[in-house]
Amino acid sequence: MTKKPKPKSRQSITHREDELFQSLQYASLIQAALLPPSKQINRIFPSHFIVYMPKDIVSGDFYWITRKGDWIYFAAADCTGHGVPGALMSILGITFLNEILSSKSFLLPNRVLNMLREKIMKALHQTGERDHSKDGMDISLCAFNPQTKILHFSGANNPLYYFRKDALHIIKGDRMPIGISGNEERSFTNHRLQLKEKDMLYIFSDGYADQFGGSDGKKLKVNRFKELLTLYHTRDLKVQKEALLNELIDWMDDYEQVDDILIMGFRV
Repeated sequence: MTKKPKPKSRQSITHREDELFQSLQYASLIQAALLPPSKQINRIFPSHFIVYMPKDIVSGDFYWITRKGDWIYFAAADCTGHGVPGALMSILGITFLNEILSSKSFLLPNRVLNMLREKIMKALHQTGERDHSKDGMDISLCAFNPQTKILHFSGANNPLYYFRKDALHIIKGDRMPIGISGNEERSFTNHRLQLKEKDMLYIFSDGYADQFGGSDGKKLKVNRFKELLTLYHTRDLKVQKEALLNELIDWMDDYEQVDDILIMGFRV
């Protein structure tokens, strides 16, 4: 007669949970090592702030910045999912962006996104068949020349916000992701802007606006996010970061964080 397996003891379950937690903690260190260090970002673009809040220990959002000759490239990306699946996608995204920019001279952001999409689709064997992976990412990618103050922008679902003389301007990204989608695959659009001194730029994921909270337990929403940026965009970069964080904490109250959160702000 076959004996029934004994149920796992509480001690055994706790041990497995501890091991899993330690593994995730170590994975977060690896992911953090792939993100650009603060000293590097300060050297490349001194007037900036970054709000980076993973929902879990590891994140599906990532930020990226590098210098290529006269051009500074910077991006904010939101990968499919969060936690471990999102983190794996983020590692692919960072690795492929570094690879694309290391082997070429100046590339317009839309060309970079086209190449990134090709690499993601190839890596995930995406063919559009029903049972194949639909994973990918939304991203805002900019290339900025500090001497001429020319900025090129391209977005996969995600926009670029910028303020000039208290007026908010929005450059929308294309309505398609980095990866397979139901839309016809076409080239991403490149937008060229002539920036001016003291213009304030923002790129971000949707985690901040999608956070539940308030007295009715509803999403903060994009319009409220725009209002907050309008309220604080003239302030010092550190003050902006603290204000956005404080507003978020007040909004969340007792609600749990529902998604990874990423906001990048840059002043020309």
